[in-house]
Amino acid sequence: MTPRTPYKIGELMLHLTDRDLRILEDLEQFRLLDTRLIQRLEFPVGTLPDGKPGFATQATATRLTLRVLHRLEEHGLVARVGRRVGGSGRGSGQTVWQLAAAGERLLRTRRGETGRRRYVDPGAGFLAHTLDVARYAATLTERARTDGFDILELHTEPASWRQFQAAQGGELTLKPDLAVVTADAESETHSFVEIDRDTEHLPAVLRKSGLYQRYWESGSEQAKNEGLFPLVVWTTPSTERADKIRRAIQEDRRLNAALFHSATTEQSLAVVAPYTSPNPKGGSL
Repeated sequence: MTPRTPYKIGELMLHLTDRDLRILEDLEQFRLLDTRLIQRLEFPVGTLPDGKPGFATQATATRLTLRVLHRLEEHGLVARVGRRVGGSGRGSGQTVWQLAAAGERLLRTRRGETGRRRYVDPGAGFLAHTLDVARYAATLTERARTDGFDILELHTEPASWRQFQAAQGGELTLKPDLAVVTADAESETHSFVEIDRDTEHLPAVLRKSGLYQRYWESGSEQAKNEGLFPLVVWTTPSTERADKIRRAIQEDRRLNAALFHSATTEQSLAVVAPYTSPNPKGGSL
């Protein structure tokens, strides 16, 4: 495959649809997406909230997703990561995609930016966590379509990072997996989301929670959000894990438990989606 050279970017733009560009932007934002995630984000099945029809079946949506990805791959805009996720049976694996160098150059050119990012095959742990973050975002997007609320902000790393001054001096950086703002006609909900895969020991969870506590104590977030501090939502693969995190936070006297919430992915959507909270710090465990 012959890579696209910079002078061909303008020509290539003439052949891209709005959805093509959204796919490239999705890959830029989430870094890694498998075929199924791209289908969920950009080729929805069923009737959409605005009344427009989506695809009749997932099979149809998947076929078109693959057709579009293969076309973008032929243009050198997207690339396959050198490993697949899923089982070993037929149809159980999913190709993982990332933005290729030409795709990144195209997006930078559209924004009038220079520079480049180096893309390499990720390690297994990074890949699994990155895809889990994207799956949560896709699930939230689907819930927004179904329930008719808006996602005003959905920032991944590094756009989600917060830098602040520690009480004892020095600059610290908080790195949420996701920073999310949702809204409906009645309320606006702010959340920091941490995707827990039950691979970290509880002391690591408490250390990260402690950094959130220090960020809350700094007042930096409240100063730009009319006193509001987002609820810190730990999403877990099981209720047992959520209970362990909940108890560990409650038993740690250094932490303000009202800043945190732990739940499974499905259960956590109830607090990340718009809801009315009596607690201006966010919510409770």
